[in-house]
Amino acid sequence: MSLTDIPTAAPLVDVSGAAASTPRPWTPLKVSRAEIEAEIERLAAAPRPANGRRGSRIVHPSATAPGLGLAPGVAVTIEVLNPGEETTPLRENAHRVEIGILGSGRIEVADSHVDLAHLDVANLPSMQPFRFRNDTGEVWARLSYSNAPLLEKLGVHYAEDLPLTWAPSPAHAPAPATQDSEKVAYTRATAPDIAIGDRGARLRGYEFLVDVEVVESRPLHWPWAEVSSHLSSEVGDGKRTIMALYNPATQRRQGATHSFFVTATAMPAGRPPRRRGPGHRHSSVAINYHFAGSGVSTVDGVDIAWEAGDLLLSAPGWLEHAHYEGPDGLAVYTVQDHPLHIGMESLVWQEKMDGPVLALGSEAGQTGFVGPREAGE
Repeated sequence: MSLTDIPTAAPLVDVSGAAASTPRPWTPLKVSRAEIEAEIERLAAAPRPANGRRGSRIVHPSATAPGLGLAPGVAVTIEVLNPGEETTPLRENAHRVEIGILGSGRIEVADSHVDLAHLDVANLPSMQPFRFRNDTGEVWARLSYSNAPLLEKLGVHYAEDLPLTWAPSPAHAPAPATQDSEKVAYTRATAPDIAIGDRGARLRGYEFLVDVEVVESRPLHWPWAEVSSHLSSEVGDGKRTIMALYNPATQRRQGATHSFFVTATAMPAGRPPRRRGPGHRHSSVAINYHFAGSGVSTVDGVDIAWEAGDLLLSAPGWLEHAHYEGPDGLAVYTVQDHPLHIGMESLVWQEKMDGPVLALGSEAGQTGFVGPREAGE
């Protein structure tokens, strides 16, 4: 954009008396195992791109550019590496969740690496360099979840290719700033922090805004072999059927990244079938990757059958939904932009369609999940 393109006046829209806003959810969308497998084959057979990144972003019909994704603000990309291939190192201000769906390979990230096996999960923090490398004899495919569409919509998605010589190395702490003894040091330690009134309001120096307290965000790895040992595999074994993959850097937001939580769910064959009935809804979207079993999701009154290998936008924001496993049970990873909404104070949740709408993270939340779910409710 040049200066001649800048509008000379901002349009004004009269919103006096406008009705309260209501959510406008997208429709659910299923990408079948056959479609995913066919796309993996197509990508693997195509010529290698110059940067080595073979990928297909799954785009919902309701998505508009910029910010194309499977759900608003959320990209899911099928990424493929052939044997012996690697990608150009990249750094970006988006963060990612990686789920291995075929083969295995290595993620080099920051000062470490993750060997990602089939059904393993890893996170890639923002602005930490990474590269994917396939040193095996088989095709490696992943589902890569990213908040890039949200940043694209905001016009601030930053990404840069790094030199091919980049390699993981220990991070070096910046040298401490020198202080002129004759001048005041403008740091968080010396900045003003003043109480205003008696209800908790404060007035702070600008230093707090440009030198934010650091919470270390590390690349983490959740191997399925270890995660699955904590999930139910037989009826009556007393283990949980759903657990969250937690990154301590997200603190109260309970995420694997600062935008996404990831839950692993395993329901063994032989459980009492869940009774059909009303579902629940929430402002966060949910995307399910089913990798064992089969079942049906009822979304906005419509039944959607799924089986192992299917990817399903199973809960567009604020649509009523419920899930019912088949007699062969299920295993599924669910990725949801729950932490993002907690950070924005916009996570509203209605567990019973005739019950209260709760603002999770701002008031007492939903309880009683384990018992009702185990009873098939």
